[in-house]
Amino acid sequence: MAEIRVENLRKSFDQFTAVERSNFTVPDGSFFAMLGPSGCGKTTTLRMIAGLELPTDGQVLLDGEDVTFRRAAARDIAFVFQLFALYPHMNVAGNIGFPLKCQGMRRREIHERVAETARLLRIEHLLSSKVSKLSGGDRQRVALGRAMVRRPKAFLMDEPLGALDAEFRHLMCSELRDLHDRINATTIYVTHDQLEAMSMADTIAVMNSGRIEQIGSPQQIYDRPASMFVADFIGSPPMNFLKFESGLRAGERSVSFRDLTLAVPEVREERAPGPLVLGVRPEHIRLSNSAPVRGRVFGAEYLGTTQIVTVDTAYGRVAARLPSSLSVQIGESVGLSFRSERLVLFDAASGSAIRTANFGDAGHG
Repeated sequence: MAEIRVENLRKSFDQFTAVERSNFTVPDGSFFAMLGPSGCGKTTTLRMIAGLELPTDGQVLLDGEDVTFRRAAARDIAFVFQLFALYPHMNVAGNIGFPLKCQGMRRREIHERVAETARLLRIEHLLSSKVSKLSGGDRQRVALGRAMVRRPKAFLMDEPLGALDAEFRHLMCSELRDLHDRINATTIYVTHDQLEAMSMADTIAVMNSGRIEQIGSPQQIYDRPASMFVADFIGSPPMNFLKFESGLRAGERSVSFRDLTLAVPEVREERAPGPLVLGVRPEHIRLSNSAPVRGRVFGAEYLGTTQIVTVDTAYGRVAARLPSSLSVQIGESVGLSFRSERLVLFDAASGSAIRTANFGDAGHG
């Protein structure tokens, strides 16, 4: 396997810029996820790394070697597509071994490689089966096997679980990560599903409108979002936003609006006065009769051990993740208290984080 480095990568189609100056490094053996909504540029970035698209500008380096304008076949990278693209007239063994056959490898070595790959994927019992008779999950394993059998330097995966139902996706997430660890792969994984990225990746790059908004571990992305877009895209329900018209100077530890004052993380840099947005995750909200933020319960969604309670306040609708044992009634007047050390401040004009919570490596709350 090998390190992948992307430097100032840019791709334009006439007047439309699909990818704007992307920079990131995927260390050898790392699982790197590119996460974002449809049309944000993540698949275009992956195709440039694979050699299926030529960049307008920038470089792609594989194991320290510039491969920016090298043909896809010469990059020693395996690509797994969303649609499995298997050969229906071949059995599983034939599909997995086809790339080796195209390389002119001897039949005995092909047989050994296919058997080894099938053992890793736990599909030895399917080698003689026609792919048309397989389930979606097994077809995905065959597609992975066809990519793995060449022993490439890196794996690129474009929404490989998108065609599976929810139960299979959950199962395949665990199996993909386990497989990645067993073969010590270097993997770039493209998805619009935050649960896939959060559960599998070592590092996540969140993309929006062709730009990378933030790169970090799943916990960093969740706990310390760099922008309102990241905070809103990550989390279910997403982060709540409360807008304040008053500015905040360096050293201040609270924001005030109307008759409300809230403790916030300290701002350490001077900034121009302007509207602020206060971000708080649903799990960092509690009900309190003495809390300064008050509202009426709009609805409650039962989720087993927890419930999502939505409250209409003067600052907008707020979602709180609360114990399901807590009894709330629609229309009830409640107070909301926030964990001040977990709050995030954003500049309302730019959407960028001004100050994120400064805490240890505790879990997501």
